[in-house]
Amino acid sequence: MKVTVIGATGHVGTYLVPLLVEAGHEVTAVSRGSRKPYASHAAWRQVRSVAIDRAAADEDGSFGRKIAGLDPEVVIDMICFTPRSLGLLVEALRGRVGQLLVCGTIWIHGPSTRVPLREEDAQNPFGEYGINKLAMVRLLEAETRRGGLAATTIHPGHIAGPGWAPLNPEGHFDPEVFQRISRGEEILLPNLGMETVHHVHAEDVARLFVAAAERWSASAGESFHAVSDAALSLRGYAEAMYRWFGHESRVRCLGWEEWKRHHTEEQARCTLDHIAHSPSCSMEKARRLLGFEPRWSSLEAVKEAVGWLSTRDYRL
Repeated sequence: MKVTVIGATGHVGTYLVPLLVEAGHEVTAVSRGSRKPYASHAAWRQVRSVAIDRAAADEDGSFGRKIAGLDPEVVIDMICFTPRSLGLLVEALRGRVGQLLVCGTIWIHGPSTRVPLREEDAQNPFGEYGINKLAMVRLLEAETRRGGLAATTIHPGHIAGPGWAPLNPEGHFDPEVFQRISRGEEILLPNLGMETVHHVHAEDVARLFVAAAERWSASAGESFHAVSDAALSLRGYAEAMYRWFGHESRVRCLGWEEWKRHHTEEQARCTLDHIAHSPSCSMEKARRLLGFEPRWSSLEAVKEAVGWLSTRDYRL
């Protein structure tokens, strides 16, 4: 297949593009051209790279036409965030490509109402990000039902891997939390530490995109979670990381208002967003329809990311 990947040098694209090449596909990588993939791979030498500024091209309405002009059979869009942007792309690709795969988010569910969440369970997102992503899902479902463009959405959890700091046991992204754990120092968890987070390794997200593209008859018109085999409670996550660093757990739980006083406004905003969702999602649908199985557990994905941090200037 001739596959065009939009946002090809990001977290998932770093793995996705080499996987597609190794599977024998002809790949065109679209990005702003401002950064390299997070990890080097010989497969990139076989990839056609095209620089397009999506924001500017969306503004003048040319982005979809530029992607269609690359003559793809399949388009994978990792960086679409609004229904307007998606609608412009769909109009340009309708009747010209076999399948459009788009990156969504498990945030479309809003707060968990049953666990593990299935794709068909309640979808009551809050916040602009989740609301826009759900609107995009609805657009793609309707497009597929009308027989216009076969579309699939993949919904990742908290993406982890080497190259960036993962979501930590306090529910935000400051790597100092891992520094404190590595020294056996105390960390503070909100409430009782029983809210959940659900990581996924970027490679597993990439593998699921490939599986959905190669089994288009099973994936067209569908949405799939992309998460590890099991979510973690904040407490369980923290205790596992203390053990990994060879220390006894030193977790102290504080009520939300007191916890906030020990953290920055940005940390508190981020943590509240995560614990208000407390995601725990099922991968049964991807197993059943695509034969897909995650390779990385949440802890394995986080440990690889933290191992990468330890090779930089984080003194872990």
